[in-house]
Amino acid sequence: MTPAAGMDRPRSGALSAILRIGLIAGTLDISENLIFNYFRGITPTMIFQYIAGGLIGPQSAHLGMESAALGVAIHYTIALTWTAIFYLASYKLAVLIRRPVICGILYGGVVYVIMNFVVLPLTRVPHSRAPMTLASRVSGVLALLFCIGLTVALLTRRELGKVH
Repeated sequence: MTPAAGMDRPRSGALSAILRIGLIAGTLDISENLIFNYFRGITPTMIFQYIAGGLIGPQSAHLGMESAALGVAIHYTIALTWTAIFYLASYKLAVLIRRPVICGILYGGVVYVIMNFVVLPLTRVPHSRAPMTLASRVSGVLALLFCIGLTVALLTRRELGKVH
């Protein structure tokens, strides 16, 4: 039986797997962001307040640890959502399990495009007047390709391969 055969029904334990995979991918993604921004003089608190700003607006920068904690929660909620989408789609689209590297990288690209060109413009995040630097763009793309897309795809394949 191939890894995707018989995966038309959600298996018990899917929630646990999605949580585990999403937490790993979300941690890799935010770690890359924290390291990249450390060298730009941006603190973890500032990063998480920026994320919270998507929900509560620019005043997030003045709300201290409460808005930073909200930013952490939002970050992991987003990572878990993207993980759940891929994981559940894997039940119906066998190619996601058969070709995890290419599908994961493509998925990371889709996540990047949707997050940066659809979701972010709809949030209350303060929009910079300056264009994004090439280094920031490359960092953002690579983080989502590898930390989210590839990680989620490979761990999903590993998890779903256990049932066969």
